[in-house]
Amino acid sequence: MKEKSVSVVIPAFNEEKAVAGVVREIRRVLTRSRIPYEVLVVDDGSRDQTASQAHEAGARVVSMGENRGYGASIKAGMRESQFGLIAITDADGTYPAGELPELIRMVETADMAVGARVKPGAAIPSLRRFPKWLLGKWANYLADRKIPDLNSGLRVFKKNIAARYEGLCPNGFSFTTTITLALECHGYIVKYRPISYAPRIGESKIRPFRDTFNFFSLVLRVVMYFKPLKIFIPLSGIIFLIGLGLGVTTWMNHQPFTGATLFLLVASLQIALWIAITGLLADLLVKRGR
Repeated sequence: MKEKSVSVVIPAFNEEKAVAGVVREIRRVLTRSRIPYEVLVVDDGSRDQTASQAHEAGARVVSMGENRGYGASIKAGMRESQFGLIAITDADGTYPAGELPELIRMVETADMAVGARVKPGAAIPSLRRFPKWLLGKWANYLADRKIPDLNSGLRVFKKNIAARYEGLCPNGFSFTTTITLALECHGYIVKYRPISYAPRIGESKIRPFRDTFNFFSLVLRVVMYFKPLKIFIPLSGIIFLIGLGLGVTTWMNHQPFTGATLFLLVASLQIALWIAITGLLADLLVKRGR
């Protein structure tokens, strides 16, 4: 029974307007579904009544003492949890608690189940729609799989597997992006369930431009860690084509191969070869380390 029990971890920073309702709805849904559970609200240095509201609603409150970040809060909640399954959701009322029983059931045959915000009418803010689409395309290419929702905050995963990547996962909003790519790139079973997404209650903590840039760089770093050839081989090919194009253009224009031209041509080919070899070695090290 304990293996099927779930610890629901809710990171919260200044969410006094919504956190109590979120906790009560989760408790109602899981009690009705007869799933043993605990609810942990991780108070990430809130300056309002988030902690007291969560406690009064029936959650166990874990205090960070200061604002450490979304990912740091999830990791702290995982360390304080008592069950082998971890569910995470947000404290702002955006995610449907009613999807938790099905996500928990999906983990019986998967390592992680993600609520993908793809149902019609999902209230994704306009400023985040294009960056989210672009980020998804970038991640799909690098992970060799279509990922319906890279950074959904509603998901259930096995605690022992997520703990392997705790050091890799950042303390900020990119925790969910990292754990998704880590499991996808390492061959774990990740399943996705379409869900709705409601307008948040309270003020958003997302910084659209800065956080989008950080997400892109994070995807690049994570894939470099797990699938380096996806970066090194295309980069090597681009540099090789630049060098080859330089040589062909010089020849077709009947121009002499000056010292500078020959240097650029040879240098580009050597760099391309070096990048390709580095990528192969990095890929070998990654596979030996699994």
